Amino acid sequence: MKAAILHEAHAALTIEEVGIATPKRREVLVRTAFAGLCHSDLHFIEGLYPWPMPCVLGHESAGIVEAVGEDVTYVRPGDHVVTCLSVFCGDCPQCVTGHPNLCENTEVKLMPGMSRRLSWQGARLHQFMNLSSFAEQMLVHEHAIVKIDPAIPLDRAALVGCGVVTGVMAVFNAARVEPGSSVAVIGCGGIGLSAVNGAALAGAERIIAIDTMQSKLDLAREMGATDVILAGNADTLEAVRALTGGGVHYAFEAIGAKATAELSFQMLRPGGLATIIGMIPVGTKIELHGADFLRDRRIQGTSMGGNRFRVDMPRLLSLWQQGRLKLDHLISGRIRLDQINEGFATLKSGATVRQLIEFA
Repeated sequence: MKAAILHEAHAALTIEEVGIATPKRREVLVRTAFAGLCHSDLHFIEGLYPWPMPCVLGHESAGIVEAVGEDVTYVRPGDHVVTCLSVFCGDCPQCVTGHPNLCENTEVKLMPGMSRRLSWQGARLHQFMNLSSFAEQMLVHEHAIVKIDPAIPLDRAALVGCGVVTGVMAVFNAARVEPGSSVAVIGCGGIGLSAVNGAALAGAERIIAIDTMQSKLDLAREMGATDVILAGNADTLEAVRALTGGGVHYAFEAIGAKATAELSFQMLRPGGLATIIGMIPVGTKIELHGADFLRDRRIQGTSMGGNRFRVDMPRLLSLWQQGRLKLDHLISGRIRLDQINEGFATLKSGATVRQLIEFA
């Protein structure tokens, strides 16, 4: 099969023939239909996070089951599925207490460098996040996929595999936004826009979207934002305080930067909660004023919104079918696998929300 290989950080991905193993016990072979280009992948390309190389990136995808290994009962060939990097075992302390996204079982959620499912030129090719979606096929554990209604278009379904489930579930699960509350979302890429949409679904009264690009703010209004702030043209903190009479109940940082993480905490009203969704580079320290904690302000991180993806993804897709969750707005364009480097260049420029690789 063909796949996009990252040989080293800061290098272009190369499209090459790659070997893939046959499904072993509890493994599923999936024919990839669509894979999204996510900023998280870009972080690894730019060396902001370590990963063994060479590897095949990609983690937001949907496809069709081609074959299953021994003891797989959840899916069969022909089923339509969405992948998720929140691979779970179902038995560890995290899983049985309702946190499958934090599964501790490294026999199921393989640690970096442990997978031997892919090969290139006779040597091991590292799998990314137990998925490696930038390839014509994926070999994954059966607990890395969720079966979906075959009537749902696979391009829309792929979006739910990372950005949408992360943004919406950060609102629903991690922060538990209350109806009638005020919300600010910093960064209006795929995850941030999904958080805006999630806040609208949760019944937030005021939803403030913040970004440096007017086009994304216009899109945020379509996703449910009641107010927008063009960062750089105004004092963002003062603008949020003016709009809310002192600060928001909930703030979401969807960029992954020190300054915006600190800003998300600063814009809270007393009793407010800031949730960091973005991937802040390894080694970065967040600085906050100790006195600001005295009135019950809180800050937290989240791993993909604390999702329980086999429950959450079908529900989200049902909301899309009802017209309540907005997915169509997120698709900026479709590209071929051999256009992946141009796609990441466009993503880095900030000109797109989500580009999808469409496989033949």
